[in-house]
Amino acid sequence: MKLVYPAIFTPCKDSSGYTVEVPDLPGCVTEGRSLAEAIEMGTDAASGWILDEMEDGNDYPAPSDYKAIPCSEESFVNLLVLDMDTYAEKYGSKSVRKNITIPAWLNTYGERNGINFSKVLQDALLAAAQKN
Repeated sequence: MKLVYPAIFTPCKDSSGYTVEVPDLPGCVTEGRSLAEAIEMGTDAASGWILDEMEDGNDYPAPSDYKAIPCSEESFVNLLVLDMDTYAEKYGSKSVRKNITIPAWLNTYGERNGINFSKVLQDALLAAAQKN
């Protein structure tokens, strides 16, 4: 899935870098030491913002029309293309901690045999999900 979001690029006063803000994604602000790096960093920050929402089961905001984005005279609006499939494959699968209860004898057996409990549970859950 590819998404396109407008971003505001503002030149930094003390360097050749840029601050990048994605107005549709609250708090999504980053910077780069050059325009190319700023575009890269903006794309990464926006992709991370969207992925967090997706992993939490939330909807993410629709992108605004880039022509409707207000910016100051020294700033400009540019579009960021987010390849969410590639980003999620590389950075996704946020892990969450789960507390489970198993019989003591099974715990002893697993520990003695070097069984990775998390891996076994993940494999079993994936197999169950694939049946449905």
